[in-house]
Amino acid sequence: MAAIIERDGRYLLVEEHTSVGLRLNNPAGHLEPGESLVNAVIREVLEETACAFTPEALVGVYLSRSEHPRTGEDITYLRFTFCGSVGEPQPGRALDTPIVRTLWLTPEEVYLARNSHRSPWVAQCITDHQAGQRFPLDLLHTHPSVTLLQNSAAV
Repeated sequence: MAAIIERDGRYLLVEEHTSVGLRLNNPAGHLEPGESLVNAVIREVLEETACAFTPEALVGVYLSRSEHPRTGEDITYLRFTFCGSVGEPQPGRALDTPIVRTLWLTPEEVYLARNSHRSPWVAQCITDHQAGQRFPLDLLHTHPSVTLLQNSAAV
């Protein structure tokens, strides 16, 4: 999951520690057991930015493949990117451990920093958002068995 959050012509990114140093990324993360895609992106944005996120549309679905820099493991990533809005950071809420800070950057600043992007899709997702690419959230369907796992764990 990833989020594209634009305010006044600037995009919210996170700077985070990775195995290859500091990298810039859209607020993003992985799907956890019992989560829908929409719930996952809401959680990830909150954890990485301390801001509540309201998804408004799906920008796109992006597939990439890379080799882990230390282990050589072949990894395939499937990124569902949503756009939406955030409130102000919640006072006293800490950012996830690898996150150093949040940044509001212009598209030009994002493109100039390409060499420090964590994902090959950081700039493309912003480009697609700027082009008006949007798909309704009701395009996504979550089978009840997904949340059934989460509900049974709480009992």
